[in-house]
Amino acid sequence: MGTFVEIKAKDVTRKGCSPIKVYCLPEERAEIEAMANAGGHSTSTYLRLVGMGYRIQGVIDAAQVREMVRVNGDLGRLGGLLKLWLTNDARVAGFTPATIHALLSKIETMRDEMSRIMEKVVRPRAEP
Repeated sequence: MGTFVEIKAKDVTRKGCSPIKVYCLPEERAEIEAMANAGGHSTSTYLRLVGMGYRIQGVIDAAQVREMVRVNGDLGRLGGLLKLWLTNDARVAGFTPATIHALLSKIETMRDEMSRIMEKVVRPRAEP
């Protein structure tokens, strides 16, 4: 069994401790709250983490992730067709060079679309 001090130390929670006040302008408060929300944290948790030196990672938009999954699946299917053609598979024997060029163009378009989506999701932030 632990000592009284050890038991008391386990019972201490953040909500039971006194808060730190931060004076800021309304615009600053709105910006802090927006950044906390973007990181998926409450304002209090965000300020505590930043104050303790943690780097805040943003929450990735679920819709953008679904879009990347869709584009990635399309790229996989197009790559599979190209692989069949390169291995002289009978199923793609009728593919002409023009069809292959169109397939390569479609792959490049999908790759560009994936890059655009990734840029939306991963926003570069200024590092101190």
